[in-house]
Amino acid sequence: MNLPGISDDLFIRDKVPMTKEEIRVLTMCKAKIRPDSIIWDIGAGTGSLSIEAAMLAPQGRVYAVEKKDLAVELLQKNIAKFALQDKIEVIQANAPQGLENLPDCDVVFIGGSGSNMFAILDEIDTKLQTGGRIVVNAVTVQTIAQITEYMTQKENYTYEAVQVQVNRLRKVGAYDMFNAQNPVYIVTCVKGDKK
Repeated sequence: MNLPGISDDLFIRDKVPMTKEEIRVLTMCKAKIRPDSIIWDIGAGTGSLSIEAAMLAPQGRVYAVEKKDLAVELLQKNIAKFALQDKIEVIQANAPQGLENLPDCDVVFIGGSGSNMFAILDEIDTKLQTGGRIVVNAVTVQTIAQITEYMTQKENYTYEAVQVQVNRLRKVGAYDMFNAQNPVYIVTCVKGDKK
């Protein structure tokens, strides 16, 4: 059985932001991925979430959506590095473009919305299975506000949010000191039956 928590230094990164190991582990716990899950990763970046998800869903498939050229290049390199070419399909598009042809899904990660959050959520809503989960990793309160505003208008969704603050130990001369990482909000939305 694969467990989440690939070390950050195993990913090829360059200057593209990446979801860090501790946040990925919590994100995977909130996603509740099954071995046969169909997963969308919107704003996939380097692909760290896509790769963790593909390892947890050996009979499933991951669709990684990313608009930036450098990120797509790194995403493809990381997919090859972890030998997951047959499990992850890369779609270069600015979501919600590129989502309309994807199959129905069980789990959706949103790491970036490019100011298209409501349109992205509308597209997800048409293809997310009942019981499916949307997990959003956000660093701004505006993203949190958009998600909660959208979800309060949907009677068949429940949602929760947690803020995670990670501090990492580093050496400073003869001393050890904690280095604060940016806080991340993890919002989990679960789709229920239509009321």
